Amino acid sequence: MSKSSSSNSSSTTQNQMGNTTTTNPFYTTRTNDKGEITTTFNNGTAGQTVYNTVNQNIGRLLDNYLNPSLDNVTDQAKLAQFRKNMGETAQNTLQNNILNPLIKNNMIRSSQATNMYNNMQNQMNDSISDYTNSLLADSQNNSWNMINNLANLYSQAYQGVSANQGTGINAAFGNNTSSTSSSSKAK
Repeated sequence: MSKSSSSNSSSTTQNQMGNTTTTNPFYTTRTNDKGEITTTFNNGTAGQTVYNTVNQNIGRLLDNYLNPSLDNVTDQAKLAQFRKNMGETAQNTLQNNILNPLIKNNMIRSSQATNMYNNMQNQMNDSISDYTNSLLADSQNNSWNMINNLANLYSQAYQGVSANQGTGINAAFGNNTSSTSSSSKAK
């Protein structure tokens, strides 16, 4: 009779990421032995400026887009100048080119002149309303363009963070340690 023996053996290999720091001019990525990754903007960089600018202004810009208003110095000045120019031009045109010649030739009554002034005022009010609506649409469009520009810049910064994290992960795996343990049991 022959005796046979058998044995069970096992081997385990454990990889552990190493601690690394990867830096480029815009970001710093750190990995630790637990596989945790943190990326930060380097102080004073364009990436940090974009990130902070977007985060500080996106709420206000979205509110301006959803609820456009003329509550800013530029739009108020544009509207005031439009009213002034329109009022002066309309008044002078009506008075000098229409009413004065008619009055001079005794071809108009005062009630007709009053009606002309009232019609002019109504047309001016309509023009001011149209211009105001145009300013509101421009304000909304400007807000949307700014949101779009900031989102694009934010996306580029995010892509930079992702790329630096990828570099950091590759460096961490290149800096890893391995340990192997073996065990064996004889029967």
